[in-house]
Amino acid sequence: MGKKGNIAGNALRSLGFAALIGVLGCDQLQPSTPMPAPPSRPDGLVEPLPSMAAPILTPNRVDEDSAALRIHYQRLQNDLLAQGLMRTDGGGPDTPFTDTMLARNFVRIALFDEYVADAGGFRAQPTISNLRRWDRPIRMNIAFGDSIPEDQRVTDTNSVRGYANRLARLTGLTITQSRDNANFHVLVLNENDRRGYETQLRALVPDIDASTMRAIIDLPRDTLCLVVAFSEANNASYSRAVALIRGEHPDLMRLACVHEEIAQGLGLANDSPQARPSIFNDDEEFGLLTTHDEMLLKMLYDPRLQNGMTAAEAAPIARVIARELLADGAS
Repeated sequence: MGKKGNIAGNALRSLGFAALIGVLGCDQLQPSTPMPAPPSRPDGLVEPLPSMAAPILTPNRVDEDSAALRIHYQRLQNDLLAQGLMRTDGGGPDTPFTDTMLARNFVRIALFDEYVADAGGFRAQPTISNLRRWDRPIRMNIAFGDSIPEDQRVTDTNSVRGYANRLARLTGLTITQSRDNANFHVLVLNENDRRGYETQLRALVPDIDASTMRAIIDLPRDTLCLVVAFSEANNASYSRAVALIRGEHPDLMRLACVHEEIAQGLGLANDSPQARPSIFNDDEEFGLLTTHDEMLLKMLYDPRLQNGMTAAEAAPIARVIARELLADGAS
């Protein structure tokens, strides 16, 4: 699915922040034209707003770029599906794993960073790190660029809300949907939306540094989506996050981005070629969160692990938790 990685590190340390950036190559923030809140249904999803038509765009080069990207990503998804990739079944008898494999994958994914920041931006360099996760309620806001049509807004809002509910059950985190004082922002932007988003991003993260800003604004075509999670200096607990989803993606690819980027924003910072069945693997075999990945999230938020733990400290505890999880429901 193109470039896929998780850049975790200290991009903003000089400004009093540490940042994790996860990319799939595969504070309040609102659209510049506020969208009225959609009516709720009993199941917590939303209904379309028939009276709200998609914005009419004046044709220009940026709009042409966005149209070209939409064609490119549709072809990319078609190619992946034709190869049997982007599976949505969560794994099965053909993807067995043991508690030893699960514990090893946890250490590699939760306690390593895939990229580091330098003067030129970010570069691939797997680096051992400390355990990082949220220790406060997440208030999630879903915002759309002006060029995203209403039917797509409804689809993506339902996807994010349903997935957030699933993650809350797995981790024990309180995850609510809120436009007021949100600390986890999911942005669905087309090319013409994203290139003009610098002011909104600075409002979200006033001390954002130039490298992180470039990673978001100057997104190369082979980077499909991205997440940035921030923690205050000398604190391993995340306090805010921004996930960027390309609006040009077809439905399944957008959903795959939602699954990986939000999970990465909870603290699963790295990829591993040994992880299977998993979305935290560059082989793109799986598009949506798997049973294996659900266990990684349960391990990450197990109270026996603590923010700031080193890999050496966390590994023996992870082995115990992995044995318990596989004993409860063996793969």
